[in-house]
Formats: sequence, C-alpha cells, structure tokens
Amino acid sequence: MRAKSVAFVLTFLLIDIVFCARVHAQSKENSPQPNSTVYDADGTAHITRRIPPPAMVSPEARQYLASFANRRPRTEDLAERRKQTDEFRIHQSAEAKRLYPVNIQETTMAGIRTDVIAPISMPEANRNLVLINLHGGGFNADSGSLVEGIPIANLAKIKVVSVYYRLAPENPFPAAVDDAVSVYKELLKSHKSHDIGIFGTSAGASLTAEVAVKLKQLELPMPAALGIFSVHPDFSRASESYTMYTTEGFNGDSRIRDPNLPPTHIYPADGADRKDPVLSPLLADLHGLPPSFLVTSTRDLLLSDTTLFHRALLAAGNDAQLVVFEALPHAFWYHYELPETKEALGLMAKFFSDKMGH
Repeated sequence: MRAKSVAFVLTFLLIDIVFCARVHAQSKENSPQPNSTVYDADGTAHITRRIPPPAMVSPEARQYLASFANRRPRTEDLAERRKQTDEFRIHQSAEAKRLYPVNIQETTMAGIRTDVIAPISMPEANRNLVLINLHGGGFNADSGSLVEGIPIANLAKIKVVSVYYRLAPENPFPAAVDDAVSVYKELLKSHKSHDIGIFGTSAGASLTAEVAVKLKQLELPMPAALGIFSVHPDFSRASESYTMYTTEGFNGDSRIRDPNLPPTHIYPADGADRKDPVLSPLLADLHGLPPSFLVTSTRDLLLSDTTLFHRALLAAGNDAQLVVFEALPHAFWYHYELPETKEALGLMAKFFSDKMGH
C-alpha cells in the first residue's frame, strides 16, 4: 500500500514538473528574452537588450553615460524645470567663458533682449559677419544661451548674437519665430544677408528651421548658412527615436510613445495647426534654403527627426551636411569635458567659416 502511495506521489510530481516546464517554455516563447526581439502581428517590436557603451567612444563619454544612473528624475513641473535648467545654464556658461574666452555685451535688438558675444581676436575678413544663436530648452526654458554661443564665437572667430526669444506656454508659437525674425530684420539694416548665419540646438534648431521657412514666406533675403543641431521639424507626429529615447538616451522616462501620433508639447497652443509649414518645416517647401549643417547622435531622441530633415533638404536640392556621433544622447555638445564635444564644436565652427561671407 505504501509503495502504491509513493508511486502515486512520484507520478503526480512528474506530471507537475512536465506541466510547469511546458508553461515556462510557452511563456519564454511568447515574451521577450534578454537580447531578443519579439514582433506582434502589426509589426510592433518588443525589444530587450543589454547595451554596453561602444569601445570607440571616449573614456570621458563612457563615464558621462554611466553618470545617468545617479541623475534625479526629470520634473513635469514647469517652474521646477526652469529652476533646474537655469542652474545648469549658469554653471555651463561660466565653464564656457573659462574654456572659450570671449567678450559679452548685454543689449537689446528690435526691442528683444540679446547678448552680443565677440571673439577676443577676429580676422579682418570676419568683421562684418554675424551669427544669430537661438538657444535650446524645449521652447519653455533656456538651457543654451551662452552655452551654445560662446564656443562658436571663440572657435569660428565670428560675432554671435544670442536671442532671448519669448518662451511658451506664456507665449506659444509663433512668438519665438517672430522675435527671431525681428532680430534678423534688424541685422539686415547693417549687414548683407550673406554675412548672417543662424544656428541653434534642439528647440533652437527647430526654431532655426522655422525662421528659415518664415523668411522665405516673407520673401526676405536668405542668410548664408544654417546650423541645425538636433532638430524636431514636425509637430504633427513623433518619430521612432523619439519613442525609444529621452534627452538622456536610455535613461529616465521609459514610456513608449506612438511614433504616428503628435508629440505632447506646449510650444504650439491648443488648437494650433500642427501642419503649419512654419511650425513643422519638414512639411514646408524647402527649395532654396541656405547651406545647412546638421548634427545628432545615435542615442538622441531627435536622431530620426534630424535625419528625416536632412533627407528633405537634400530632396529639395539644398546643400546639406549631416554628422551623426556614436552612442551619445541629446545635445551632448553642451558638456565640454567630452572629446566628442570638442570635435562637434570644431565641425560647427568650420562650417560657418567655410560658408559665410562669400
């Protein structure tokens, strides 16, 4: 009797083990595994990856990527976001002045607050040249004024006018475009158009493209060159990289956005036409735009957008160059400790030196 009981228990355990193994195998088959991709019927990919930093990036870049593990979460509160952004901007502006000495004069132009950033020494051939810098910061904060303008003024040996355009949501689109156009018109009174360039990062890159389209609509003479450094050129939809990354690459908010839906953003007011060709320059007639230099990186949430805009510029017959850096996140060139930043800033400055004043 005891032998039968033992046999029954063993049989039951064996059945249970086989059942659990089948369930585990089925679960394993239907769910993403480490370093695997599982596709749904509609093509949606469920991706699991272990991604170490590539060996070809600098040791400083690998250390920078590792630092994201200790970053505080990004806040959704606008006042706190502006406070954090101001802290970053003030610190990096001081570092920029130390590394790239320039002279800075606070002033107004067309009634708009500006900083005129002048190199310490300037070749005679550059005396009449000027660059307009439109800073980054998501259109609702200022993360880049001086941070962007100081290095370029120093390296290109060209005067930079950094524009403090009006911010959203208090001043939604097209307020920032109007401010930038006003500064451009003011500079046209003392400069020829082929002596003026415009550049910016992130929101400033988008604004650079928007201003170029607006100048074309207004039939104003075009500037000599555009620096479009990580751009979001279409507010009517997102893009694949926008669904995969945050501003810190893989770090932070892990929500997956639908690339076919408009991104949530306070720059365009509620009810705004997101297919307005000025708001979304990817949808504009881009024929006749100035030579453009675009920069992004492979962990940039605007990687897809920047490459799409580059293709659109080429399709319109424009002179457009694109440089994509490896493994780094959005606007990495704000971080001066990286060798890749020195390379990026050098390429940006060389582009303006090559294209302006001819």
